[in-house]
Amino acid sequence: MTSNSLTFAVPKGRILDDALPLMARAGVVPDAAFHDKANRALSFATEGGDMRIIRVRAFDVATFVAHGAAQVGIVGSDVIEEFDYPDLYAPVDLDIGHCHLAVAEPKGGAADTSGASHLRVATKYPNITSRYFEKRGIQAECVKLNGAMELAPSLGLAGRIVDLVSSGQTLKDNGLFETGHIMDITARLIVNRAALKTDPRVGALVERFRAIASERKAA
Repeated sequence: MTSNSLTFAVPKGRILDDALPLMARAGVVPDAAFHDKANRALSFATEGGDMRIIRVRAFDVATFVAHGAAQVGIVGSDVIEEFDYPDLYAPVDLDIGHCHLAVAEPKGGAADTSGASHLRVATKYPNITSRYFEKRGIQAECVKLNGAMELAPSLGLAGRIVDLVSSGQTLKDNGLFETGHIMDITARLIVNRAALKTDPRVGALVERFRAIASERKAA
């Protein structure tokens, strides 16, 4: 890798599994060390040698790209909405990583919030959550958790949670059910705005991913 190599940020977890085939079609192929489950490195070379891939938490993907430490990345639209970084641009919907963000509470809970003015909600999305309830005239006191959200109601930490939902099985297993649909989520290609303007390689990557997304949509 050279000093002016592009840095491509990807999230750990489910989205990455879906993203890797698209990345390969776009010419972004991580080296063998990336696939070694025993390897705890966070930065990897690519087969072409002109780019490096960093594998970090989803929220950190947005931060690295927004601040220019990485020029390109892939992340869920939930992360983009939560941070709303002005230097972050999401030009391509990759149509992978489908899920949604929802409000959930225990069965038998008070689903009707029409008379409430204040609720305590456990979530790792305090900004989205606050905006959602504010539009309904409710002040949400957000308790920030990075995981195990489903435990919050049963332990008295919060009456409701806001979290990602895919199949809904995790909610069901923990005695919760959806009471509000906040937003549908897919994974997006994100770029740093300044890098897009100054580095033609970033624009070329965007066009390759855009073509791939169009082909998949037409198929």
